[in-house]
Amino acid sequence: MLQPLTAKELEYIADSLSNEELLMKQCACMSTSAGNQALGQTASRFLLGHQQHYQTLLNCLQQHQGLAPSSPQS
Repeated sequence: MLQPLTAKELEYIADSLSNEELLMKQCACMSTSAGNQALGQTASRFLLGHQQHYQTLLNCLQQHQGLAPSSPQS
């Protein structure tokens, strides 16, 4: 059974989502602007990996959404 996420866990996931989003943008830029085809292909593979990480984190949040309190706890 899933347990509610703590505030610290939610902050960590939010930070991780932001980091993955930045890495996706950087890899996408590198894959299209690399002068070397092999480098561009490597950046594209990294992009796919970061997209998967982002989706995994998002899925985790969605799975725990129903457990979140409806109002802030004091």
